[in-house]
Amino acid sequence: MRTLYFDCFAGASGNMILGALLGLGLDRGELERRLAGLRIESFKLKAETVDRSGISSCHVDVIVPEIDTHRHLHHIEKIINEAELSDSVKARSINIFTLLAEAEARVHGIEVKKVHFHEVGALDAIIDIVGACIGFEMLGIEQFAASKLHVGSGFVTMAHGKFPVPPPAVAELLKGKPIYSTEI
Repeated sequence: MRTLYFDCFAGASGNMILGALLGLGLDRGELERRLAGLRIESFKLKAETVDRSGISSCHVDVIVPEIDTHRHLHHIEKIINEAELSDSVKARSINIFTLLAEAEARVHGIEVKKVHFHEVGALDAIIDIVGACIGFEMLGIEQFAASKLHVGSGFVTMAHGKFPVPPPAVAELLKGKPIYSTEI
């Protein structure tokens, strides 16, 4: 059984996870071919080797058309369910978006079906999440482990205004999980 360990000393993001998977040997061309099954036009993965404080890593940017829209969970489920992806990638991707929607619903005091995603509903976030799930499948990852998650500090401006880091929905997702906060 293959286990993927996340060392989260600098937090975690979709771009960081995709970069780590490529760094593990994930075939970028095959990942892009499988992501094309989402039928999202004009997306591109830009991957480059970067140096951060003397540590070399793969940085990935998901490039999508600037025109984007906010989506509800059912819109994202439709995009994923209609895609040419394996059933396991579809299930894992939808599960991740469902967990995000449930956290957003608790934070906003609304039903899950009324949650509309801003940043997370953007095409680049959909590609990040589905791409990671494709990568896990391609690499045969069956189990996950992680260090304590560094959540950062300060404030972030989002669609609903300025919020402390971690933002409310992220804090909700991380309830009961081992986290810490310092200046990076």
